[in-house]
Amino acid sequence: MQSINRGTTNSFKLSFYLAGGIFLLFLAIIFRPFAIVNAGERGVIMQFGKVQNQVLDEGLHPIVPVVTTVKRLSVRVHKNSFQADAASKDLQKITTELDVNWHIEPTKVNKVFQQVGNEEQIVTGIITPSVSEVLKAATAKKTAEEIITLRTELKEEIDKNLKNRLAAYGLIVDDVSLVNFAFSPEFSKAIESKQIAEQEAKQAEFIAKKATQEAQADINRAKGQAEAQRLQRQTLTPELLQKQAIEKWDGRFPTVMGGNNTLPLININPASVANQQQ
Repeated sequence: MQSINRGTTNSFKLSFYLAGGIFLLFLAIIFRPFAIVNAGERGVIMQFGKVQNQVLDEGLHPIVPVVTTVKRLSVRVHKNSFQADAASKDLQKITTELDVNWHIEPTKVNKVFQQVGNEEQIVTGIITPSVSEVLKAATAKKTAEEIITLRTELKEEIDKNLKNRLAAYGLIVDDVSLVNFAFSPEFSKAIESKQIAEQEAKQAEFIAKKATQEAQADINRAKGQAEAQRLQRQTLTPELLQKQAIEKWDGRFPTVMGGNNTLPLININPASVANQQQ
């Protein structure tokens, strides 16, 4: 009988402990006396809704239920696309598409959440208007043609000014990419016409330059031939011509005889020979 009572008591204790454990687990699930901060996040501690100075790193952290709550914010790099209208220095309307890579500075997560809010509120409340203002200020300094030709310089200016503007809010700009520029149809047509005219002008200039070079080449050739002929005339002497005639003579005399059965006189004139060689 005593052993039966002892077994009943042990069973009761086991049931009690088991029920107590389940109850504590239930309370832990409901009140959660701990907080888990995942990879790429930071935790903002709030006590009765008031943001605290401490920022929780990744991992498991004990907290006081009900009193303390934790808001998790991502500190990974975010990419957002924006489209904004602006005007150039010569008052041309420009629609710009650009991508911004940014992230929250991990040590300032609590201040960012306190002053701005979560990621969505950061984009709509801070980044979007900042991009618009920085873009308008940058494009207003350049003409539409300069915006096209000096794209790299414009990108660097926007990148620098946007970084300085968002740094005050605890946001870090990693990179800015200018995706596309769109101009009014009239201006786009004018740009196309100008490019065609420039290409035609370059082609005409090339043809004219080529014709000039060919004409100059002809003149140089003619001068060279005239100079060669002049030098040849200066070097031709009766003795030289007589020597050349002897060298070319085949040893036969002319078959035509003069009236007195004499050979005709061969008169070798240097000028006439030179003219014949021309």
